[in-house]
Amino acid sequence: MSIIESFGPTAAIMGGGFFVGVLIGYVLKKVIKILAVIAGLFLAGLAYLQYHQIASINWNKLQTVSEGAVMTLTNLMTQIPGVGYTSDQTSTVSLAMTSFGIPLTGSMSAGFTIGFIKG
Repeated sequence: MSIIESFGPTAAIMGGGFFVGVLIGYVLKKVIKILAVIAGLFLAGLAYLQYHQIASINWNKLQTVSEGAVMTLTNLMTQIPGVGYTSDQTSTVSLAMTSFGIPLTGSMSAGFTIGFIKG
């Protein structure tokens, strides 16, 4: 098998990985933007209600609760294999690299970066 014949599947894997990475990056950035707008409008609504003395908001308690939620989310992300990298997950990460291959993961990460930037 010549090098030209073996390049076809590799090019298809790289192109597919790049396309999927662009889609994931673009959609993820759009979802993050929508969630940020919703959270901002919610907090602006709370501030408006407090300004007109319709509601009384304990901002210190709200900050404490939100910090706790962020810490819980951070702890959960470290438990997902491949997202949070800890020493006991080295075999999982190396297994994922061997099953997907460097061309797929490399092109997918490049596509994700471009999709996230353009999103």
